[in-house]
Amino acid sequence: MKDFSKLEKKLDINFKNKGLLKQAFCHRSYLNENPRINLENNERLEFLGDAILELIVTEFLYKNYKEQEGKLTNWRASLVNSNTLSELAQGLDFNDYILLSKGESKDNGKARQSILANACEAFLGAVYLDQGFDVTKDFIEKYLIKKLPYIIENGLAQDAKSFFQEMSQKKAKITPEYKILEEHGPDHAKNFVVGVFLEKELVANGSGSSKQEAEEQAAKNALEIKNW
Repeated sequence: MKDFSKLEKKLDINFKNKGLLKQAFCHRSYLNENPRINLENNERLEFLGDAILELIVTEFLYKNYKEQEGKLTNWRASLVNSNTLSELAQGLDFNDYILLSKGESKDNGKARQSILANACEAFLGAVYLDQGFDVTKDFIEKYLIKKLPYIIENGLAQDAKSFFQEMSQKKAKITPEYKILEEHGPDHAKNFVVGVFLEKELVANGSGSSKQEAEEQAAKNALEIKNW
């Protein structure tokens, strides 16, 4: 098992429940190879961390910027997307602590980036449960929100998914929904096909090695089809 005390020292966060910290880095593939390990995979923590991250970033943007909803939505999306989170995770050396199967550990491509992004969200969920809202907020502001000025100055905020949502609400008064249409491949090389819907209308499909990537591709295709 990894020595997580080094990570705690690096981030200046001392977990009361060490099991939560380990769980945040435990990929489901690791448990497939180590079924006797008394540990849960990180997917439920990821679910929690995703919601907390979005809340904290949304609150920060609301309190500190007076721009319209569409622009704030784009800025938020640029901070919480999988690319930004995987870069953050790499910068904090999360890669050294991920618990993976032997097969998964050999993959350093897009699949690993997705795993790192998910672990980042799971870590935030663990911090929230163990340390509370304020510590989680401080962490997000210190390591993630500080990237926002660079994103704004360099025009990096406009992603296809956010723009498609903005245009759908403006032109059709509908919020798009994304649904997984296909999912295939082994854990270390998953491929997702996602459809973007406006109510019952399937506008476009997109594929990728993560749900986020497939959704982004579906949004790009939908913008072309709708000529938006």
